[in-house]
Amino acid sequence: MPPKPSATLTEAELRLMEVLWQRGPSSVQQVLEALPGGKPLAYNSVLTIIRILEKKGYVAHAKSADARAYVYAPLIERADATRSEVLHLVQRLFQNSHELLVLNILEDAGLSSDELQRLKQYLKERE
Repeated sequence: MPPKPSATLTEAELRLMEVLWQRGPSSVQQVLEALPGGKPLAYNSVLTIIRILEKKGYVAHAKSADARAYVYAPLIERADATRSEVLHLVQRLFQNSHELLVLNILEDAGLSSDELQRLKQYLKERE
């Protein structure tokens, strides 16, 4: 059984996970080539980050079809990673209060009337 995933992903780890969530199982070279613009990473940097993700339990590797390289696949879905990040945020900054998080977002976000209407509808359906 893989180790329990860490509560948070670094920015670099998240960039690589986004590629794996979009592409599915990929070699280090394929991840490197699929990285969106911005700060370019070296092959060894991508390999190091993927190994860290594997130790954290976010990815696993298998031999590629031609057995020349490892192929890495995500072990955790994006939605699960998002939930984990939000829970960590709520625990760390909002005293385990989801209400405080939501109130903070509502105060700072400057939501449009359409967004507020959708939120009201969502809350009404949840009651």
